[in-house]
Amino acid sequence: MNTMLSWDHLVVVRGSFAKKLIDLLKGALKADRVIPYLGPGLLQLNAPESPVPCTPEDVAAALNKRAPAPSRIRTNMWSVAQFIEQRRHRRTLQAWMAEIFAAPAEPTVLHAWLATLQLSVIIDSWYDGAMRAALAEAGQTDVVEIQGTTRATGIGNIWTRTYDLSGTELDAEQVARTVLYAPHGSVRPAANFLVADSDYVEVLTEIDIQTPIPDVVKQRRVNRGFFFVGCRFNDQMLRTYARQMMKRSTGPHFAVIDSATLTRNERRFLAEGAITVIDMPIRNAAARLVGVDASQD
Repeated sequence: MNTMLSWDHLVVVRGSFAKKLIDLLKGALKADRVIPYLGPGLLQLNAPESPVPCTPEDVAAALNKRAPAPSRIRTNMWSVAQFIEQRRHRRTLQAWMAEIFAAPAEPTVLHAWLATLQLSVIIDSWYDGAMRAALAEAGQTDVVEIQGTTRATGIGNIWTRTYDLSGTELDAEQVARTVLYAPHGSVRPAANFLVADSDYVEVLTEIDIQTPIPDVVKQRRVNRGFFFVGCRFNDQMLRTYARQMMKRSTGPHFAVIDSATLTRNERRFLAEGAITVIDMPIRNAAARLVGVDASQD
């Protein structure tokens, strides 16, 4: 069966239809008609064991090794980070997050391929910095990276910080052909992390009216859809951010996900967002996009 319309109106595409849709998305990416929204699942393309955590649960486990949290919150990254911030201070949390993500995450073939395109916006929803590294390795220069930043350090009415690929901080109004937007921050160049519950209190209060999202991202998403790769939506925080990123964009939207593993909340979110699920292993989807060993999918 190639396509399935489930009871909750979730569209799932499989088989030959999935392959054709990936081919269409390849053309849309080349034409800059769709915005790639990258998640931590991409890191497992290079090797089964990534040098940095690939899920929020992995981050929670790494933080627990440094400061064991109560059992009721032990698997929740945001709550464990909040526990550490309250007990050990924000500087300790930031230092430990920098340690956890210190190992360079080698860009995958998909990162490298995306870096060769003339994309207006790339959204990187994890802390590893692999997409930034891929853009630098590709010799791209007309790029700015906008990172979400915590307000816990008392930096004032600032939601983001802007950098070039060398790590130099730029004026917030600086624009470029390609905007790499890391809404949760990134380990490089300045170890900006939105990770504790407290980091998101004001963000989630304001995000419904879009204040924390950079104007350039809001402008450039209008005539584009989103393509989610390596993302899961099994936490309210992740769903909220993705929903607000898609807000006021014309679509259509797509996500490469194993449909058999979807939670009830994920299914509801994907259906409500009119996000078509491409039920294909991420490795095969990436190979088809970049044209490497695509015959094996």
